Amino acid sequence: MRLLLLLPVVIPFLTAILALLFNQRRAAQRALGVIGSVGLLVAGIMLLAVVWTRGIQVTQLGGWPAPYGITFVADLFSAIMVLLAGIMGLTVTVYSLVTIDAEREKYGYYPLVQILLMGVCGAFLTGDIFNLYVWFEVLLIASFVLLALGSERAQMEGAIKYVTLNLISSAFFLAAIGLLYAEAGTLNMADLSRKLLELPQQGLVTTVATLFLIAFGIKAAMFPLFFWLPASYHTPPTAVAAIFAGLLTKVGVYALVRTFTLIFVNNVAYTHTIILTAAGLTMIVGVLGALAQTEIRRILSFLIVSHIGFAVMGLGIYTPPGIAGSVFYVIEDMIVLTALFLVSGVIRVLGGSDRLDQLGGLYASAPGVAALFFIPALSLAGVPPLSGFFAKLALLEAGIAAQQYAIVATAIIASILTLLTIVRFWSEVFWKPVPLAAGALGNGQGMLLMHGRDALFLWTPIVVMVALIVAIGLAAGPVFGLAQAAGQQLFDPVEYMRVVLGGLS
Repeated sequence: MRLLLLLPVVIPFLTAILALLFNQRRAAQRALGVIGSVGLLVAGIMLLAVVWTRGIQVTQLGGWPAPYGITFVADLFSAIMVLLAGIMGLTVTVYSLVTIDAEREKYGYYPLVQILLMGVCGAFLTGDIFNLYVWFEVLLIASFVLLALGSERAQMEGAIKYVTLNLISSAFFLAAIGLLYAEAGTLNMADLSRKLLELPQQGLVTTVATLFLIAFGIKAAMFPLFFWLPASYHTPPTAVAAIFAGLLTKVGVYALVRTFTLIFVNNVAYTHTIILTAAGLTMIVGVLGALAQTEIRRILSFLIVSHIGFAVMGLGIYTPPGIAGSVFYVIEDMIVLTALFLVSGVIRVLGGSDRLDQLGGLYASAPGVAALFFIPALSLAGVPPLSGFFAKLALLEAGIAAQQYAIVATAIIASILTLLTIVRFWSEVFWKPVPLAAGALGNGQGMLLMHGRDALFLWTPIVVMVALIVAIGLAAGPVFGLAQAAGQQLFDPVEYMRVVLGGLS
């Protein structure tokens, strides 16, 4: 099982190296990108199957036992996230075969995507808080280059904002790690869980927890630290924006869930109340920002922010049903947002613009695109029987059971405003007549997308993502059962600590 734990990191790493060796051969890089992504997906499926049937898996690199060595560990939440990373990586890579230009491919687009996936999977599987920082920096470097690749003015402006705020987050993260090590003498997360509760100065632990909350809050784009996301995610190519939307911010959510269920549980009344309050504000501010925008990807960027609030709502409630609801919500939200960004790229080509006032008539001219947008959009708003409805229902039930009525009301209001945003989007893009000034509808590139030889690479990822949204809605019971098992492991980490630390107690 040791190799299986390492495969999600090793596969994209080796793929990136091989792709760089073929940097003058575009076809080889494209093929390696797809093959590496398929390998990661297969590794993710195998890892989740093993963790589900055999329990939490761990390996200690270098032969050093925990807490002294480098620990890789996979519980159900980690394995789910690795599998989702494989799905995102493969769908976006296939979509990129049609949508990424030769210039970006020449400068290492496919190796960079693989390095990004390596950093993401490393963050999901590490059992050490310092190595979590290292993997964050790996994915930060890759994501910054992907964001800036092409060197367009808007891209460079967005990339500078992105990297500046994330470097500030990294500074908070590193400072918090230093204080944590000085206080506990260990950085193994399972060992920290054991030692922090025994420290006499619990006030200092709460202070360090607040620093981690700021660091991960920036990376997850929570209120009031979210403003870098809508300033940058609308600038890169659609494929890059899609993998950022579906995967990158969820690494911050993962870090919050992991650390504030395993490590920082000494003062739940303080830390998790802050998380719950920030979750509610993130929901409302994000969706209000979306309502104020007139460009497609800016609207979607603010909706990402809003639904980060839903993803951490269950963590703030901090009950087993609440954490299970957060896990379920993360699963469906990653798929929904990726699908919406992929569809937005098609809309841009067919309509010739990103602006709502310059679009129209797509329901008549491209009904298939309308359907592929309609399903994930309604799921995002929480309309039954799609996956988003069941994810939000699980969170609302957890909030009511915990008597957290304010966050329940906030979530309902945010969902209604999301639906209003979707209705406005639908009306502007699909129902209203084509504006007289819009001349790009039905252009040559659009016809190629609809009927050309590359259409399979463009449409298959979108159809697959939309089918997954429908499938999760139809199989909500089994998926939520998986989320409940993952939530129980997170809420009660005794088994995680036992597997990682062995005989230590």
